Amino acid sequence: MTVNTTTNHQNFSHETVLLYETVAAVLGLKKLPKVTGVSDISKASGVFVDATFGRGGHSRLLLEHLSDTAKLLVFDKDPEAIAVAEALAKTDARVVVIHDSFANLYQNLTCLGIEQVDGIMADLGVSSPQLDDASRGFSFMRDGVVDMRMDTSQGMTAGEWLAQVDEETLANVLYEYGDERHSRRIARAIKQMDSYESTLELAEVIKQAHPNWQRGKHPATQSFQAIRIFINNELGDVDSFLEQALAVLAPKGHLAVISFHSLEDRRIKQFLQRHSKGKYPEDETMPIAPVRPKYFDKPKRIAPSKEEVAHNPRSRSAWLRMAQRREGVYPYP
Repeated sequence: MTVNTTTNHQNFSHETVLLYETVAAVLGLKKLPKVTGVSDISKASGVFVDATFGRGGHSRLLLEHLSDTAKLLVFDKDPEAIAVAEALAKTDARVVVIHDSFANLYQNLTCLGIEQVDGIMADLGVSSPQLDDASRGFSFMRDGVVDMRMDTSQGMTAGEWLAQVDEETLANVLYEYGDERHSRRIARAIKQMDSYESTLELAEVIKQAHPNWQRGKHPATQSFQAIRIFINNELGDVDSFLEQALAVLAPKGHLAVISFHSLEDRRIKQFLQRHSKGKYPEDETMPIAPVRPKYFDKPKRIAPSKEEVAHNPRSRSAWLRMAQRREGVYPYP
């Protein structure tokens, strides 16, 4: 499904990744049924969450499979994504829009008087409109202000942070969040810049400082990723979201999360394994390893099909991890 939206008088197209697989997973289905001719009583009821609405591809398809009495709560930090979500809510009373990070999932649900939900899905990737809109500052292929904030209504821009951060801290960020082997050399070059107003200038400085790079991959890719992750506290938000998702997920409820790079995917994998195996890591100071409840059934992982990757190259690094909340396990935490 392709969602077209207009931002800053430019037209951007966003292709939703792992669309049918994610919606099927959050509904607990192996494959989505055809909705044509399906009665409302056969559709899913309950409360569902799209923790990263984006441009609404997953939400729109999920709504087709929800009953008239169901509710879909959609979260996003991006004001432009929220504008799209609010337009959808005007045409569909089942949609509740929440302009906030999914890291505040529990707090927002509590304010709405919701204790449990039946399914949660999240797509952790940066959307195509965000990447393609030069004014957002995510892209090193188009010139724009060095911003990189998901929520442009608050917080420090990447340019403001680069102007004040010390070289050692910057190098550590590039290495930790971008896996950039040449982080110190690149950080030194960035801190020698006179200003941080142009994404193309920043990308060129990184390119010149980079001694070598993988063919077909821009030398600024990892550095831009690292700065974006840090500015938006993306990994911290993912950790908070996962813990809260488990706390609010009803028995037999489903969690489905798409990630696009190893730092996020590793966190999701370890979280699901930790809460499905039932044991804490071994502690040599304790004679008997403590046992935790098995909150999830065995997790599963899906990659995009060859056909999807060929049609949408941006999907090639995506992974969908999913798990079902077990019955008969006391509340978490």
